[in-house]
Amino acid sequence: MGTSDAYITGVGQSEIGLKLTRPPLLLTVDAVREALNEAGLTIGQIDGVSTYPGRVGTYLGFSPVGADELIDALGIRATWYAGGGEISSQLGAVVAAAMAVRTGLARHVICFRTVYEAAALARPNEYPAQRRETVDGYSQWLAPFNATSAANWTAQYAMRHVKRYGLTREQLAQIALTDRANAVLNPRALVRKPLTMDEYMSARMISTPLCLYDCDRYTDASTVLIVSAGDAVNEVSCTPIRIAAMAGTVERHSWDQAQWMACYPTGVDLWKRTDYKPKDVDTAQLYDGFSFQALAWLEGLGFCEVGEGGRFIEGGQRIALHGELPLNTFGGQIGAGRLHGFGFAHEAVVQLRGNGGARQIPGDPRVAVCASGGGPLATALLLARD
Repeated sequence: MGTSDAYITGVGQSEIGLKLTRPPLLLTVDAVREALNEAGLTIGQIDGVSTYPGRVGTYLGFSPVGADELIDALGIRATWYAGGGEISSQLGAVVAAAMAVRTGLARHVICFRTVYEAAALARPNEYPAQRRETVDGYSQWLAPFNATSAANWTAQYAMRHVKRYGLTREQLAQIALTDRANAVLNPRALVRKPLTMDEYMSARMISTPLCLYDCDRYTDASTVLIVSAGDAVNEVSCTPIRIAAMAGTVERHSWDQAQWMACYPTGVDLWKRTDYKPKDVDTAQLYDGFSFQALAWLEGLGFCEVGEGGRFIEGGQRIALHGELPLNTFGGQIGAGRLHGFGFAHEAVVQLRGNGGARQIPGDPRVAVCASGGGPLATALLLARD
């Protein structure tokens, strides 16, 4: 083990559900407990915490738990911790933790993302959404046009692929169909029912070309990854997974002004920081808040040429569980629920350790890529089992 490397050791996940009554802090503690047990670590060995985007007081459903609350709840003596939204998307919190352990600021860092959006919508008195009389900031360019959903923003990029490159709805459907097929095999997935092409094609449109089944689902859950220093992995009992490369991009914080989604330059940068190549990757766990985002990541990471994403996934065989590039094997956010980025890294580790159960990809997977973010924000991690 390289002493300057960073590894993902323990991984954990709470119950995943809709309108849960278990408080979000306790869901986070559940996920932490599972991650510690898998790693063979105690809470006394944890000296760092990293989260995205920190506690958001104006919308607690989106992010109800901050790093400081978890530190207090578990009695962690933190030598380093961070939580904030001004980073290169959700998995940027893992990048920050990796940098902390590589520079000696911490040895074992709990990284977590907790969402409570379904419960918050069901109990608005407990989790009130922000009420505003005026719009400013980014919202001044969106709210007057009723374009308040990221579905509207992502659809602009998807329509360019329709008009310029010939992307069809039948091709795009393969992301959702693959997600749902894999979710059937995941006992924690929110949706355990396969999706047919007929169901997809007849679903109501949300923002052309995206239909209902192109969108992820609000979820209540917490996901935890423990990032450990290279000289601390002798303390864990699980198989450490090395963070072989990291990349992130923020062009500008505007969905409608950037020419290309941030996954494209991020993908290029990732391969500059490793000797691995796209052909070495055994599985891809790619952000799919909306199905087109996963397609764009396939292009951005170089698995196919720009504009060829639709033809690359056509028919679904290539990205199926037993295909040449198994995609989102846990069901993605469309099938497993909106874990908001962290679920992709969690699943990459599960697959590289051979712990996928019924959804385990065949062979001996050793390299995985996982990614979070859509639009102007993007983060990619390349993970390897040495």
